[in-house]
Amino acid sequence: MNEKILTQIKSLPPLPDSVVKIQEITSNPDAGVKDLVPIIEKDPMLKADLLKAANSPLYGFARQIKTVDRAVALFGMTTVKGFVISFAIRNTLKFDLSAYGISEDQFQDVALKRNALAFNWYRLNKQKLDIIATDAFLIDIGAVIISLILITENRHNEFRNKLTPQNRYALEKEYVGATTPEITAELFKRWHFGQDLIIPIQYIDNPENAPEYNECAASLDVLRTTYDLLDPNNEENLNKAFEKIEKYNLDINQFKEALEKISN
Repeated sequence: MNEKILTQIKSLPPLPDSVVKIQEITSNPDAGVKDLVPIIEKDPMLKADLLKAANSPLYGFARQIKTVDRAVALFGMTTVKGFVISFAIRNTLKFDLSAYGISEDQFQDVALKRNALAFNWYRLNKQKLDIIATDAFLIDIGAVIISLILITENRHNEFRNKLTPQNRYALEKEYVGATTPEITAELFKRWHFGQDLIIPIQYIDNPENAPEYNECAASLDVLRTTYDLLDPNNEENLNKAFEKIEKYNLDINQFKEALEKISN
């Protein structure tokens, strides 16, 4: 990792206390919904973001969700942890993805779709859901750092004019010396995330080489392929995702059910 990236990462403010507290709560096997809800209730922005997500048609809840405790009960503590971390990071970073030609709303839309797909795909496996649902929100958070560096160097327009979904990672390597997943993993280290969240991002390009959490890394690769940040509505992406599911020997039937649920 080159010095300008590390300098940019080191200059970031720490995550809010609410994230630290929620990580502690969700890591405690004796903790429950009653411990989590008050933390969210104290943060009006976080509360509003969570309820907005809960009422998204992507998750398919039958009734309008009006309270935090209801949202937490429906999502489960581990999925809410992913929401909290994602929202907190978005509110902490200077969010400017103009180098990629996308807005913060577009970024969040892709992240939400990935999370909703993960939520339904791994809903029966709480242990893996905890990892995948959280990371699904944040796969592309490293792009924020890349964009900020390019804007500072006044090379963002040049980068954007060359950028395509196909050449993205090669172009990132050319311009800043690292790809989005590499920087995302470095950000996770900066924020003292556990190895269970770091390793799947580190090995998203080659899950079979991961020292552990191979399935989580593979699933994240499928999720980012299904909803590509730069081209999320391309039908061809889904064909590529199915090919990867077979390659990684993941549960294709559960994936299809999850995809159908969020597409309705």
